[in-house]
Amino acid sequence: MTVHVVKPGFFTTVQDGGRFGYAHLGISPAGAADALALRIANLLVGNEEYAPGLEMTLLGATFAFDVPAVVALSGASCECKLGSETVSANEAVAIAAGSVLQCGSTTNGARCYLAVQGGFAVSVVMGSASTDIRGGFGGVEGRRLQKGDVLRIGSRRNAQVRRLDAGVAESLKRKGPIRVTRGAQCGWFSTESFAKFLSSPCGVSEQWDRAGLRLQGEPVSSREKTQLLTDGIPLGAIQVPRDGQPIILFVDQQTTGGYPKIANVISADMHRIGQLRPRDQVRFAEVSITEAIEALRAQERWLKEIFVT
Repeated sequence: MTVHVVKPGFFTTVQDGGRFGYAHLGISPAGAADALALRIANLLVGNEEYAPGLEMTLLGATFAFDVPAVVALSGASCECKLGSETVSANEAVAIAAGSVLQCGSTTNGARCYLAVQGGFAVSVVMGSASTDIRGGFGGVEGRRLQKGDVLRIGSRRNAQVRRLDAGVAESLKRKGPIRVTRGAQCGWFSTESFAKFLSSPCGVSEQWDRAGLRLQGEPVSSREKTQLLTDGIPLGAIQVPRDGQPIILFVDQQTTGGYPKIANVISADMHRIGQLRPRDQVRFAEVSITEAIEALRAQERWLKEIFVT
């Protein structure tokens, strides 16, 4: 049971829920940039929610199926077709043997996810199938997909297709500021500088990938002139280098760094970072640790309520 890569798209990799617990060895978590979209796609086809799927960035891939399959797409809108028929997002779709699935460019976000019933059967490294591009392991030989790659489909035993409740697809596109908590070195910044960081919109620059997103806007300056010793970086930390332009550290991030961290994106909004693309505008809003925890709990409750069988 295999899927053949006819065209690999711009940057397509195998990702799952990530590889945690190895930061002390310099290994980033990797995993889906928009884990919420991956989970939804997997649940639609009856997989375990973090089963390995394909993350397609900006320009989707083309796949040939030599066996019947059930697939689902979620995340950024992406025009996908089976022959002349358009494939709808956020629903399970049956594909006949010999079919070719063509995925186009994303239009309202950066990344689209493809799940196949049974998941993609790739080797597990340190508890995860996710591709670590810098380390060169996980996924398919630790790299993005290439033309001619062949992906195996896992077992489909006891898989139960689901569908989303009416109106849920629109609610996936949460608007408003990205919520953050105060960072480890927030005290290095004056009250005025932190307020500027929260109130001034920033643009996502072209220096943008899974490791981090460099922002462009009003510079944010630290009042501390001393050099910070290198320390650990949590996922979603927002560093401020000397030029005052913040950097959001993301799923393929370095695990240590020497720039002060003014804030940290909350877990419930990390999937939104995964859908930012160059020239998008972002704002930030501060929340407490308690509010961040409740936001994540609310998101998990919501995810359990949106499916019908």
